[in-house]
Amino acid sequence: MVVMTTISVTEDVKQKLLRIASKLQIKLGRRVDLNEALRFIISEKERKPHLLDEACKPLTDAEETLKELYAERKLDEERLERKTGPRHKRAD
Repeated sequence: MVVMTTISVTEDVKQKLLRIASKLQIKLGRRVDLNEALRFIISEKERKPHLLDEACKPLTDAEETLKELYAERKLDEERLERKTGPRHKRAD
């Protein structure tokens, strides 16, 4: 069983990670997910340590980002309830 988790990155880091993933996809000739792109960055740490440092630097506005995430999640759940009715409401 593979256990996955969610990480938060700034928009600029996300864009850089997507660029790395797309280059890796072209190089390997197959679909590459962000997890594999991160594995690639980690394996390249000795040759390019600045990439890992950039991907792992702490967020300066983490609390604000978390509040925004919760607000968006609430809006998503409200939209789902409007579309499907209250019988499909999630039990948290």
